[in-house]
Amino acid sequence: MLIYVMRRFLYMAVILLLLSVVAFIIIQLPPGDYVSAYIAELETMKGERMEEAEIIALRKAYGVDQPIYIQYFKWIRKLLRGDFGISLQWQRPVIDLIAERLPLTVMICALATVFTYAMGVPIGIYSAIRQYSAGDYFFTVVGFIGLAAPNFLLALILMFLFYKYLGLSVGGLFSTQYMNVPWSVGKFIDMVKHLPIPVIVIGTPGAAALIRTMRGCLLDELHKQYVITARAKGVAERTLLFKYPIRVAINPIVSTIGWTLPWLVSGGTITEIVLSLPTTGPLLFQALLKQDMELAGSIIMFLSFLTVIGTFISDILLALLDPRIRYERST
Repeated sequence: MLIYVMRRFLYMAVILLLLSVVAFIIIQLPPGDYVSAYIAELETMKGERMEEAEIIALRKAYGVDQPIYIQYFKWIRKLLRGDFGISLQWQRPVIDLIAERLPLTVMICALATVFTYAMGVPIGIYSAIRQYSAGDYFFTVVGFIGLAAPNFLLALILMFLFYKYLGLSVGGLFSTQYMNVPWSVGKFIDMVKHLPIPVIVIGTPGAAALIRTMRGCLLDELHKQYVITARAKGVAERTLLFKYPIRVAINPIVSTIGWTLPWLVSGGTITEIVLSLPTTGPLLFQALLKQDMELAGSIIMFLSFLTVIGTFISDILLALLDPRIRYERST
């Protein structure tokens, strides 16, 4: 196992390096750059064109006057030193911008993750062991609706219902009177009132997918010979289910747990924009629109790092959960 872990860390380093190249190229692909857009805004405000010397000075100040490969090597060298740079758009350290929004993002998406697994796994098990029952049909329909309905549409519907029937304004995480004030009991309670909608909206598609996955995998296991034999020997149904088929059927779900780590940071970006949530998703979206390389690149690399780490954790969990999985070479 130790050799496997060391080999995986080497692979992760190579993957992150390749992802940094891809991320940098994609962010730079649109025509122009941040400084070009910034100059256009200044010229619109002033109503006159800037002097060529001023444009050259601006491009040099922001470091976009150099070839692309030089910009990339400077950016990646700063990342390796732990320096995330200064956001061109916000004129603030990138690490400060991320730190401001990361706690709320992780809290919302962690609650959405708990909602996803708490709803998806038990309902999937119920649908499998009660196949073709009224409950199975009901949850199947709900699951298909959850997969098909766009998140932003569900967000708009819930916003309307909460406002109409509960009198609760659901834009953002705080009411107007609590937005720019220090933390207090009242502000915490106000935040809790605003949490159900983003948690439900962000968690619903994942729960619907888990229901379908768990149901299909468990149904496949319930019809296998070892389950039939165990039943013939008189093994209690509850013991049989949780000791054998459920343990095997949950493997595909465990293998995707690693995707939860980057999702805790990125979340549902479109949903967060619709709900006006102060999270990292809208921050990344705005950075990509403005071609803010320092901010967008740092967030993307952070998500990439969480993805490869999460995948590694999933592989280790699978080995611990399923005795059939071994990573050592057989002798």
